[in-house]
Amino acid sequence: MSLARKIWGVDSANPVDKEFFDCVRNQLGFPKYWGRHLTAAPNGLNGLTKEEISFIRSKGIKVLPIYNFSRDTISYEQAQIAARNAVYHARRLGFPEGTVLFANVENFYDVDVFWILGWVETLIPTGYRSGFYNDPVKGNFAESYCQAAKANNEIAVQTFLWSSEPNTGATSERKAPKYKPVTPGCKANVWVWKYGREAKKCSIDTNLADERLLDFLY
Repeated sequence: MSLARKIWGVDSANPVDKEFFDCVRNQLGFPKYWGRHLTAAPNGLNGLTKEEISFIRSKGIKVLPIYNFSRDTISYEQAQIAARNAVYHARRLGFPEGTVLFANVENFYDVDVFWILGWVETLIPTGYRSGFYNDPVKGNFAESYCQAAKANNEIAVQTFLWSSEPNTGATSERKAPKYKPVTPGCKANVWVWKYGREAKKCSIDTNLADERLLDFLY
């Protein structure tokens, strides 16, 4: 376990404007980073805009980019397509190289070892870093990730994991728990933990992250 300081942040499906930011700031705390989706999704998620990124950064908050894709998380080719699309949107929005792009792997997705290899190996030459938002308990992500790390040591070195377990409940920054995310059971940089979902006071999820992650956010 790293001794680096753990810092509080949030993610949201809704775009960040002054009213939303003030709600979080006044009710919960001052996030060091804010997770948002690179693209709009059919279920009504709003994708990032350059204006929103400017607003978030003007508050001294880093943007944590999340990439949504269809549930085709099987095969190397599908991962290549997803990674190339993520890079396209990251560049379109002005995210610099070195930023980590988190693939949003929900626990009901069937994800195989080849998809994980494809996502990481496609991103490496682009200059962006690879990340996975994942559930290491439900679903088969953890098993597939460990197989991928065994097949290519760069997986464990290059990749950042954002664990969604355990869900201990959304809190203010002041009441955040000790950093104890579930890990996949093999060598992994589990540098973010979504410990709480759907805060009652503002429509956000609450996270803790390794302070070093800030170097890989925008």
